[in-house]
Amino acid sequence: MNINHILENAISGEPISAREGLYLYYNCKPSELFYAADQIRYSKIPDKKVSWQIDRNINYTNVCISGCLFCNFHCKKSQKELIREMNEEDYRIKIKELFEQGGDQLLLQGGLHPDYDISYYENLFKMLKSINPLLKLNALGPPEVAHIARLSNLSIKETLERLVSAGLDSLPGAGAEILDDSIRKQLSPAKPTSAQWIEVMKIAHQLGLGTTATMVYGHIESPEQRIGHLCTIRDIQNQKPENAPGFRAFIAWPMQVKGTRLEKLTQIVSPTMIENLKMVAMSRIILNNVEHIQASWLTTGIAAAQLALNCGADDMGSVMIEENVVSSAGANFRLNPVQMQQVIREAGFEPWLRNQDYTPRQLAD
Repeated sequence: MNINHILENAISGEPISAREGLYLYYNCKPSELFYAADQIRYSKIPDKKVSWQIDRNINYTNVCISGCLFCNFHCKKSQKELIREMNEEDYRIKIKELFEQGGDQLLLQGGLHPDYDISYYENLFKMLKSINPLLKLNALGPPEVAHIARLSNLSIKETLERLVSAGLDSLPGAGAEILDDSIRKQLSPAKPTSAQWIEVMKIAHQLGLGTTATMVYGHIESPEQRIGHLCTIRDIQNQKPENAPGFRAFIAWPMQVKGTRLEKLTQIVSPTMIENLKMVAMSRIILNNVEHIQASWLTTGIAAAQLALNCGADDMGSVMIEENVVSSAGANFRLNPVQMQQVIREAGFEPWLRNQDYTPRQLAD
């Protein structure tokens, strides 16, 4: 295989094969990989601008039956002393703070609660919208949707339709980890399969629901499985209806394992900065049909995220007013709106505040 030929095809917008992607991963000089990804980025987003967002991550419960080895946040229903639940007043306070800080969206996630069927989420979404009708809900994720459908004896389509009617605005790409069941069975024994994750996303796209896609790497997966995951995301995007938003963005980040059962069971070596940047570049190179690539500053650190903006990324994601799950496993970086804009400018770009659909919005005075 010829590296230059593969990169030229990628830069021209042609899809490259999983075999070609893996060849680049193993054989291409990082500098050449970063340069090609950067060229592709500017072919899609010509301006030297970087987007960012203000939202708040709220976990409506920490009860979950998934059994993920990498999670310190969730607990079993029987562990009553560890259970965290939100009440209406809690939501009112958090939503008020969100709007006061210039945000209007909740990233609402919990887990696979054994008792929460569709009626729970319909009531929750309607209550949240009643607190502030301007609130946007980027809520749940494919594993939660599949779990709700099973508990409620509904199809995935019926479940998503009812969630949208109750107030769901967009669907995050949570729970993808690596879309390979040999990995998922080891990491998350009770989590819905990769096929279920894919089914939820395909139906969401058919319904016109905007989504994102994710990957969590740097644990027990192989580079082959990482590349396979990217190709799967590209294939799903290729199948969306022509006018559907589909995957608006892709975000990959290294798994945080500090203090988790996974850390105790395996000898995991955290990816290097170069490896993290390579994953950003490979995402941009393989995902020729996904417009935005996000730099995960929360998990890689600020400096690495700034470098990622020259390796194919064009988005810095959210300041995340609140985040509990990843931080409970070792991610301790924090940014406020002023710092976020400063970080982007220091990297040589002009920041622009966005909505979830990548339309611009104004920062409140």
